[in-house]
Amino acid sequence: MPHLEHEGLTDGQIQDFIGDGFVRLDNAFSADLAARCRDELWSEIGLSPHAPKGWTRPVIRVASKSSEPFVQAANTPRLHRAYDQLVGAGRWLPPLGLGTFPIRFPSPESAGDDGWHIDMSFGDSPDFMEWRANIKSSGRALLMLFLLSDVGEEDAPTRIRRGSHTVIARELLPCGERGASLRQLAADDFVSTSGCPVSLATGPAGTVFLCHPFLVHAAQRHLGTEPRFMAQPPLLPRGEFDPASPPSPVQIAIRRACGLAT
Repeated sequence: MPHLEHEGLTDGQIQDFIGDGFVRLDNAFSADLAARCRDELWSEIGLSPHAPKGWTRPVIRVASKSSEPFVQAANTPRLHRAYDQLVGAGRWLPPLGLGTFPIRFPSPESAGDDGWHIDMSFGDSPDFMEWRANIKSSGRALLMLFLLSDVGEEDAPTRIRRGSHTVIARELLPCGERGASLRQLAADDFVSTSGCPVSLATGPAGTVFLCHPFLVHAAQRHLGTEPRFMAQPPLLPRGEFDPASPPSPVQIAIRRACGLAT
């Protein structure tokens, strides 16, 4: 993909990110890197792509990986350009690897983890339901979905509620810097976003979905034939938002949702 290596997002894609809460970046990293990452993950979980009899669980999770293929996949010039465009140059930290990895296998069983949610940004409680998000999205610049295998509509693609980030922004606004916990936000199963149209995070290996931190999303059961490998890391901010700096597309989306001028 030499002609794409340093290309970032178009103006139209940035506007789609502001309005929909996500953008799909094709060829964000190479198929070769994706294959190297899959090989390491197969080794990590002690299973083989050639022995499906061992695929007895609907999902196996790996926390994080920081070896060379994962660092390279997260830090291509194309991704760095997109990070600058959505978060602001100098406002994010280069990823030190990738994680977490929910590796999903074809199964008639539900893994029991397919509820709608947003990924929370800060906290120190052992109870993840007490982790929090606030209107400034302290602790998280982006949610990212790295497709490490080809993902079709039956391969357990992440479900995304388009535009749901604007609803969550309005719900977080009165909570101030303390924000709200996942338990608070999920009290009604995110029914406030149930009217949002649903998109699926599908694409070939090497695709990355760059998502607003407030985007509501959910897993689903794997109905295909080949295991699905994906990483869902945050992009971490370098610091708190400086109101003296021009607002980034992440912040513009929040301000527009809350009726504030941009």
